[in-house]
Amino acid sequence: MEKMVRQALLYDFYGELLTEHQKSIYSDIVLNDLSYSEVARAEGISRQGVFDLVKRCDKILEDYESKLLLVEKFLNTKNRVSRIHDLAARLKELTDREELLERISEIEEISRAIYESY
Repeated sequence: MEKMVRQALLYDFYGELLTEHQKSIYSDIVLNDLSYSEVARAEGISRQGVFDLVKRCDKILEDYESKLLLVEKFLNTKNRVSRIHDLAARLKELTDREELLERISEIEEISRAIYESY
């Protein structure tokens, strides 16, 4: 997964666990796409200070993810729901009863896996 997308997802799930100062700087870098220099000027700290804080936040957020796996579960569920959507769209085109029942069975299996993962 692209680094910026992963950082944004981690921030979405765990960002509230950061301090206000960490949230402000991290969101400016990751979500608002500001440069380290721009943030450093705005915050009155060094560019290296911003870099170190972002790196520290990355580690904190990754540590939360390694314990809670919320992003992983979200992405797995999103993929499964996408698969269900694709299967449901194809159901409309099927005329063979046996193939139709196979697709329905697959949808049931995927939805059961989603339900049991929570």
